[in-house]
Amino acid sequence: MNRRKKKPDRNLLPTPDVPTCETHMVHLENVRSYQSEIVTTAKAQQMAEFFAVLADPNRLRLLSALASQELCVCDLAALTKMSQSAVSHQLRLLKAMRLVSYRRSGRNVYYGLADNHVIDLYRGAAARLADDPV
Repeated sequence: MNRRKKKPDRNLLPTPDVPTCETHMVHLENVRSYQSEIVTTAKAQQMAEFFAVLADPNRLRLLSALASQELCVCDLAALTKMSQSAVSHQLRLLKAMRLVSYRRSGRNVYYGLADNHVIDLYRGAAARLADDPV
C-alpha cells in the first residue's frame, strides 16, 4: 500500500486576511450547547453531493426552465439550446438527486421540479444574486 503524506490545505492556514483568536481557549459551554446542532459527517457528505449537482450551469438552466411549468425534453432542449441527449443526461442526474420528477403523457415525458423546496432553493439563490453584477 502506497500512502502519500497529505499536504495541508493552504486555504485552512491562518493568513493576515483572516482574523483568528490570539489565544487558544475553547469555550466549553458554547461547544457543549451547540454540539448537537452541528450536521453529522454523513449528512454533510449528502449535502455536498446535493450542492455539487447544482454546481453545473446547464443543470441550473434546466431548473430555471422548470421553475414555472412542466416541460418535455424536446422543449427543454430548444429552450436551453442543448441536444436532447445532453438534456436527458442532465435530467437523469437531477432525478437521481430527487430534484425533478416526471410523468408520461402518451409518447411524451414531462419533467417538473420535484417539490417546493427545489423552487425555494432556486429562487432564493437567484434573488441573492440578482443585485450582484455578473
